[in-house]
Amino acid sequence: MRLKWSLLSLIFMGVSQAQALDEVTIALAIPPAVHDGAPYAAAQELGLFKEQNLSVKLIVFQGAGALLPQVASKRVTFGYPVSEPVISSYFNGKDPLPLRYFYNGTPAQTMEYTVLADSPIKTLSDLKDKKIGVGALTWGTIPNSRAALRVAGLEPGKNVEFVAVGVLGSGFQALRSKQVDALNYNSSWGDIFEFTGTKIRRIAYPDVFQENPGNGFIAHEDTFKEHPDLIRRFGLAYTEAQYVCDVNPEFCVRAFWRQYPESKPADAEGKGLEEAKTLLSRRLQRTLYREDGSRRTPGEYDLPVIRAAISAMAKNGEFPKADVPVERIFSNAFIAAFDDFDKEALKIRAEEAK
Repeated sequence: MRLKWSLLSLIFMGVSQAQALDEVTIALAIPPAVHDGAPYAAAQELGLFKEQNLSVKLIVFQGAGALLPQVASKRVTFGYPVSEPVISSYFNGKDPLPLRYFYNGTPAQTMEYTVLADSPIKTLSDLKDKKIGVGALTWGTIPNSRAALRVAGLEPGKNVEFVAVGVLGSGFQALRSKQVDALNYNSSWGDIFEFTGTKIRRIAYPDVFQENPGNGFIAHEDTFKEHPDLIRRFGLAYTEAQYVCDVNPEFCVRAFWRQYPESKPADAEGKGLEEAKTLLSRRLQRTLYREDGSRRTPGEYDLPVIRAAISAMAKNGEFPKADVPVERIFSNAFIAAFDDFDKEALKIRAEEAK
């Protein structure tokens, strides 16, 4: 009888723990791919979210414009947008969006201009009178893209034009067929383009934008006040997942494919696997480390860099002024908690994961 009651107690305890998981919904602006979606898959398979008492679900919306109202209305817990639309909300004459960034997901510039290797275009200024392909004209990255061109002396809409060409394959074909002269995609998509066998040249943004953050995790201001521990626990699990993928990219790639089988390439044991591992490792290298190889503080925002980038955006006509409360928009309040885990123990788990 005692054994029976002990077993029942364990069962009820397990049910109670399962019901006690805090549900977290994350709004993405584009569907996850292996280079940015693998950490979520790894966190699910290794139980990193569950260890933080979280049940995490990803929801995809069409761009930052559709995503931000979901977080602002608290229909989702967190979002992962670029920062320009949030900063712009401080200039519209109304109340700014009640949102704050808490985790810098892309601390180095990921956007770039891509041309074919035999193109005469070698610098941003060479894009004068050219057409530049983007996924859609509503992309939240476009203000920064326009500012980069203005720094180079161009005037978007007058002597250089953005054209919607779709994403990935449709954009690649638009460049190959000379429908556009360049693409304005992120660096991981440039990697994918190269894997198709096409030789390309990458043209970087001006230095002032090189360390300007791109996508990051954002929450409602009420969440900061009422549920700070939710932010800490999610950020910790996400940091652990990136660490796992840095140690064992093959496990993370396979975990992603198991969760998104439609993304698995035909040659998943050969070239396809190696390319996916390269995509993931290159993205993590840009995210987790500086150019000199030193490790970044996970999730940290460099506020002076952000101020300089906002000033450059204002100087080049994308923002009406540079005077915005950067500390209110970008928070480093939780970064110590995000990196507070036993790295040696997790490394062993990562190395053993299949």
